[in-house]
Amino acid sequence: MSLSSWLVAGIVPGVERQPLKKLTVDESALLKLLHRWREEAEKAGCRIERIVVAFEAGRDGFWLARWLKARSIEAHVIHAASVAVSREHRRAKTDRLDTQLLKRAFLGWLRGERDHCKMVDIPTIKDEDAKRPNRERENLVSEQSRIINRMKAALIRLGIRGFNPKLKRAAGRLEDLRTPEDEAIPPNTLAELRRDMERRRLVRDQIRQIEEARLERLDHAPGDGPHAMVRLLARVIGVGIETADMLVHEVLSRNMRDRRAVARYAGLTGSPDESGRKRREKGLARSGNARVRRGMIQLAWRFLLHQKDSALTRWFRARTENARGTRKPMIVAMARKLLIALWRLVREGIVPDGVVLRPAQ
Repeated sequence: MSLSSWLVAGIVPGVERQPLKKLTVDESALLKLLHRWREEAEKAGCRIERIVVAFEAGRDGFWLARWLKARSIEAHVIHAASVAVSREHRRAKTDRLDTQLLKRAFLGWLRGERDHCKMVDIPTIKDEDAKRPNRERENLVSEQSRIINRMKAALIRLGIRGFNPKLKRAAGRLEDLRTPEDEAIPPNTLAELRRDMERRRLVRDQIRQIEEARLERLDHAPGDGPHAMVRLLARVIGVGIETADMLVHEVLSRNMRDRRAVARYAGLTGSPDESGRKRREKGLARSGNARVRRGMIQLAWRFLLHQKDSALTRWFRARTENARGTRKPMIVAMARKLLIALWRLVREGIVPDGVVLRPAQ
């Protein structure tokens, strides 16, 4: 599936050939093609009661799977990294070969051989939309940092240091700044700095709008499932509304099988390399949700400061106080244990041992 075309490969019962059709990006044309192949199978004497479609998760997202399911067609989304490929140094890779590989993997999965590939849970539009405010805020915060760093770099090139663009009256102080040669900021650079000030002010207002809208949603429906989870997590000292909202909508509101699935989804599990007598650990798998992984490692450091009497903090200190160079590796294990503990808190109401909660509001 690309932005300009879709390559559709099929297995039609009763038809010896395995059809392959290239379509423009049009869901109606895809539906017509599936119905035409069903008619060909019925002409060959095979009654079709089930049509199953699978494709890799990509830029198109999950809308096509929801659209097909609404029209009584079973649709699955394949996790692209779960399909085994040839380990040859220069393997041939074309769209035709990729469709054959996906068909073999999907047929094995339908037979019940789960190791052929893995499927991605198809979220609803509401679930996808709930993630947008947090992700938009993350992008805006990064953009704000880029603007500030660009302004500081422009001033440092002129020899001006110590100017803080984040201050409220920073825009009015630009004209008073002087270089070490006792000259004013050149006009082009001054105009650029003013435009950056306007951009930063706009980004800051948008961040504030997102935060206010989120608080309004939490107050409007405090008993809603995800909202109740956010409010419960925010009661843990050291966890703010922003972190709680990210964790709930990215991982904790999903239907996870067990604690291992939670840690694996966040990419906080190891990647062992064992062969014969060789035993080594290659580090984090990093195959899960990068936002959750970054947020949990940051939260683990904060947790050590704000929850000093918790069992997790005592465990971390016991492992690292007499061993040099172990704090960074052990903080990953700390983040994994903390994520599982928070998952149990929102799912089962089990408060981690020694964790202090804020009073309920």
